[in-house]
Amino acid sequence: MVTIRAARPDDARLWCGMRHALWPGGSAEEHAGEIEDFFAGRSREPLAVLVAESEPGQLAGFAELSIRPYAEGCETGRVGYLEGWYVIPEARRQGVGRALVEAAEAWARAQGCTEFASDTEAGNERSAAAHRALDFTEAALIRCFRKDL
Repeated sequence: MVTIRAARPDDARLWCGMRHALWPGGSAEEHAGEIEDFFAGRSREPLAVLVAESEPGQLAGFAELSIRPYAEGCETGRVGYLEGWYVIPEARRQGVGRALVEAAEAWARAQGCTEFASDTEAGNERSAAAHRALDFTEAALIRCFRKDL
């Protein structure tokens, strides 16, 4: 049994560890700085963060949320977006991820959104399967390019 709730400042350390597990390309210091900015109201994204609390002081996952003016396959100009979604390995396949996404969808509806979207890297089959299990439909598979100017 988990409780889904808004992240609080005392969640910062555990949230930071999960963020680093999801996005290991960023340093722990970078993640901590972004979390500090979120709680201080200095960040544009995410707009909201939900956590799954398995017992007091123990987090099993998180969802970072935003509203985007565009998302692949969507028709409206205000799309609830699942920017980051993570469940600790020992809590997977127990409904924690589903509970986070359902709460995220409720948040998006409360913001006036009628569509909800997400993404994952092209080769991340585990994430793609988790999205499909929650009734997401694949909208596009794109390759992004960049270069220094």
